[in-house]
Amino acid sequence: MKASVGDRLVQASSMVDGAVRDGRVVEVRHADGSPPYVVEWADTGERTLVFPGPDVHVEHAGEGERSAPARGSDVASTWRVQVTVTHEGRETLAQATLVSGAEHVGAVGRARRDPGDEPVPVIGDEVAVARALRHLADRLTDVAEEEIVARTGVPARVHA
Repeated sequence: MKASVGDRLVQASSMVDGAVRDGRVVEVRHADGSPPYVVEWADTGERTLVFPGPDVHVEHAGEGERSAPARGSDVASTWRVQVTVTHEGRETLAQATLVSGAEHVGAVGRARRDPGDEPVPVIGDEVAVARALRHLADRLTDVAEEEIVARTGVPARVHA
């Protein structure tokens, strides 16, 4: 992992349905951009020394921010989905988080292997991730409906 001052660090929660934290890198301790970093967290304004783990990704300055659309394109922003998969015994848990600017929407999917089935972790991963992404789509639709109601005062139903 490499970062520069001004990059954004996004950290998924280790708790189911936990908040995703993000902050700006304000100091890089090594010339090659390797950790640790001093990060100013968006939610608290606190500055901490961070040694990023596998639940953290870097958005380099300019990534994911609104910019002028390319010629002939209507794209004005980039949204990212981060999926974290964990295993515990026969259960697989996938946490999907949509990051769009300062907004975060998360959802969880689970898969449980039947005791008689052969352990093939990739199958549990696929099922849990598929369920998490389906739940994420439903949550995003709910958020859109709530925003339509808030702006118009009229009940809304978005058809997926």
